[in-house]
Amino acid sequence: MSCIEQMKYKLYLERTSFKDAREYIEKNSEEVYYVDPGYKIFKDYYIIGVPPVAMGVRGKEMLFTYVKPCHGTFVMGIDSEEEIARLRENEGEKIKKSLKKGGPKEKAEAMPASFGDMWKK
Repeated sequence: MSCIEQMKYKLYLERTSFKDAREYIEKNSEEVYYVDPGYKIFKDYYIIGVPPVAMGVRGKEMLFTYVKPCHGTFVMGIDSEEEIARLRENEGEKIKKSLKKGGPKEKAEAMPASFGDMWKK
């Protein structure tokens, strides 16, 4: 089992909320994918978060949330073409283009009005 903290990474946000982390990834990525909590990256690290959990691609770098118990939520970036290729292959239907200025904008799906509406599909 590897430790994500032993990898070469960059920290973009520290001790933030899931919402702020998602917004940062949406605004600073060329591609944004929405994954379910528990999505597995780097063989043995599971993404933790409140849905929708955003994962971003910026060049060769993958941006994602990292939750460290007792320390909070962080936005990390790690260069990994292999993980980006796997993300594109597995989550291609969940892509959203960048929200950066000048980039193409797409409307996100409407959020359910209530907890009960989430399960009506």
